[in-house]
Amino acid sequence: MSPSPDRASTTAPAARSNVVVIGAGPAGLTTAYCLAKRGQTCTVLEGDSVVGGISRSVERDGWRFDIGGHRFFTKVQEVEDLWHEILPDEDFLMRPRMSRIYYDGKYYDYPLKAMNALRNLGFVEAVRCVLSYAWARVRPPKDQTNYEGWLVARFGWRLYKHFFKTYTEKVWGVPVSEMPADWAAQRVKNLSLGKAITNALLPKRNQKDITSLIEEFQYPKYGPGMMWERCRDLVEAAGTKVVMNSYVTRIRHEDGKAVSVRAETGGAPTVYECSHVVSSMPMGQLLEIMDPPIPDDVRAAAEGLQYRDFLTVALVVPEASGFPDNWIYVHSPDVKLGRIQNFGSWSPYMIKEGRTCLGLEYFVFEGDELWNAADRDLIELGKRELAALNLVDPTKVEAGYVVRMPKAYPTYDDTYAANVEVLRRWLEAHTPNVFAVGRNGMHRYNNQDHSMYTAMLTVDNILGADPPHDIWAVNVEEEYHEEKSSTGRDAPVIARSAMDAAARTRSQQ
Repeated sequence: MSPSPDRASTTAPAARSNVVVIGAGPAGLTTAYCLAKRGQTCTVLEGDSVVGGISRSVERDGWRFDIGGHRFFTKVQEVEDLWHEILPDEDFLMRPRMSRIYYDGKYYDYPLKAMNALRNLGFVEAVRCVLSYAWARVRPPKDQTNYEGWLVARFGWRLYKHFFKTYTEKVWGVPVSEMPADWAAQRVKNLSLGKAITNALLPKRNQKDITSLIEEFQYPKYGPGMMWERCRDLVEAAGTKVVMNSYVTRIRHEDGKAVSVRAETGGAPTVYECSHVVSSMPMGQLLEIMDPPIPDDVRAAAEGLQYRDFLTVALVVPEASGFPDNWIYVHSPDVKLGRIQNFGSWSPYMIKEGRTCLGLEYFVFEGDELWNAADRDLIELGKRELAALNLVDPTKVEAGYVVRMPKAYPTYDDTYAANVEVLRRWLEAHTPNVFAVGRNGMHRYNNQDHSMYTAMLTVDNILGADPPHDIWAVNVEEEYHEEKSSTGRDAPVIARSAMDAAARTRSQQ
C-alpha cells in the first residue's frame, strides 16, 4: 500500500541533525522546508544556478517559461496544503486545461469532442475508424504484451496511427511495437474508445477519473519556478544554506553510514560533515561517487540506468500569433517537434504586453544531433517547423532562446527495476542514513507531487517516525496513478534491446 496521506505514524522528538540535501528541485527543497518546520536546518547543494529542477521557470530577458508544462493537481492533501503554505492563495491561478492534437494538417480537440473529430476526420474516415475498432474487437492482435498491440486492441489500427504512434515514438525515441504494455497501467488504463466517445458526447466538468482528461488545474502566476524560488527564500530565512553551482563529487562512508559530502563550488572543494544525506541527484551517479567505491556489480547496475533528455526552444511572437491552448501535441511525422506550449495561456504574468512566448519541445538523447546543435540553428529549426505546421509565420518571431535539460525523464527499460533494486539494497546495507528521493533520485517517473511526498515522508523517517514510512510505496499502485494524481507525463517500460538500438543509431550520427 502507498503511505496514507494522513501519515498516521508518530515522530519522536529528535536531537538536532546535520542533514545534507543534494539537489534544489521539488524533492530537495521540500526536504529543507519540512525540516525547517520541525526546527531543523540543513545544507542544500545544487549543481545548477537555478532552483526547481525540471519544475523550474527559466527567465530570459524578462520572459519566463517552463521546462515543459507543470499542472498543479493532486489528491495528496498534504502536498496541496504545502503548496499553499509556500505560496499564498493569491499567487495561484485556476487555469482551464485546453489542448489539441495536430495531425495530418488539422487540429483535434483533446479531450475528444465528437463534432470536431468528425469534421476533421471526415465522414468516410470516421466510419473507417469505427470499422477498424470493431474489427480489432472481433480479431484483436495476438500479441498484446507490447504497447502497440495493447493500443490497437482497444482503439483499432486507424485511430492508433492517428493519435498514438508518432507522438509516443517522438517522446521515447524507440518504436511503439518495442514498448511493453506496462505503460498502459499508468497512462491510459481507464481510457478506451467507448469512454472517449462518452466524454465527447456527455462531457463532465473537470472529470478526474482518467488521468489524460483532467480539465482544470492550479498554476502559480509566475510559473512553477515561483514556488521553488519562494521555498528557497523561506528555508534560507530559517537558517538553511542553499549553495548554488555546487557539484557533489564524493560521499564518504564508514562504519555503516555516510559521514561527509564533498562538493566543488566555483572550483573550490568543501567537505560537509553529515548525520544524514537526502539525495535527488540521479541515483546511479549517487552510487558512483561513494567513497570507498561500490563493488563492480553495483557499479554495473548504476551505469545501466538510462534517461531521455529534453530541450526547449522558446520563441517570442506577437500575441495574435499565439493560440488559446496550454499546449499542442504534434503528431505529425514531418517535423521533429513533439509539443508546443503557449505560456501566455498558462499565465498572463509570464508574458509581456502584446506578445507571447511559445515553448517548442524536443525529446532528445544527450549528445545526439539536436542536443549538440547550435542555439541559432535550433531557433531556425523552430521557425521552420512552426511554418510547416501553418501555426506562425516565421518572420513574426522576434527572439528565441534554447534551454537544454539533461536526464529529464528516467527511462524504464527492461533492466531498470533490477538495477534500482541492486542500488537500493546496497544503500540500505552500507549507508542507511542516505535517502534517495524524487524523480531522478529514485529513478522513478514521479510527478512533482509524488517527488514532494517522498521528501515529506523521508523527513518523518529522519526525525524518528514510528513505524518508518516506506517511501518506495509512493506512486506504484495503478489506482494511485489513475485516480489520485495527475501532474505530468508517465513512462513506459522500454525493451533494453530497443534502447541499445537507439544508442547505436546516435553513435552513427
